[in-house]
Amino acid sequence: MQTETETAAPLAGADAHYFGRLAQGIFEIPRCDSCARHHFYPRVCCPYCGSQALAWVAPSGRGSVYSTTIVRKPEGDYTVCLVDLEEGPRLMSRVVGIPVEEVRIGMAVQARVEQTPEGALLVFVPGGEAA
Repeated sequence: MQTETETAAPLAGADAHYFGRLAQGIFEIPRCDSCARHHFYPRVCCPYCGSQALAWVAPSGRGSVYSTTIVRKPEGDYTVCLVDLEEGPRLMSRVVGIPVEEVRIGMAVQARVEQTPEGALLVFVPGGEAA
């Protein structure tokens, strides 16, 4: 646990690229030039073939909800979802823009970058085509 005087270590490498682009309102994920597979969470080498020949690409943002749960808090409820992107990777995020009880497994969603006081956040809204 960090104290008030401690600060988090600066991000480096793939993390820095991902969060830097997200701060600019751009959602990108790595795609391996060797095996042509996309992956998430960003890494410096492909988790499928080990290649370091990676390119950052903007995915379609379309996906479908793989699983969901509701977090209940006094300041407001929100979802925590696993979303399967059309390009293949599964990532954790939130579905926003509808009541939390309406988020369903298999629901088609579209990625959106939201700017919050804490920084940029990748969320999903209903829509797009089912992956």
